[in-house]
Amino acid sequence: MQTENKNFLQTLKERCEAKTPPFFKKLRTAGLILAAAGGVLIAAPITLPAALISAAGYMVVAGGVATAVSQAAVDGEECE
Repeated sequence: MQTENKNFLQTLKERCEAKTPPFFKKLRTAGLILAAAGGVLIAAPITLPAALISAAGYMVVAGGVATAVSQAAVDGEECE
């Protein structure tokens, strides 16, 4: 079990360091922008409506997920 976890983490590290396809580079950038915009709304020093704060939280989560998934995409890999 310990060996399987080590191999999984090594494979994950290799995937994150491998070349990313152009589409996923654009998606990663969009995810970062979305997460940053949500963070700005959450941290705004003025009082904002609760619906806007709630939407900003979803923006941060969606941006983070899009960024993480895009970073793990590898160029030239075929489905098995």
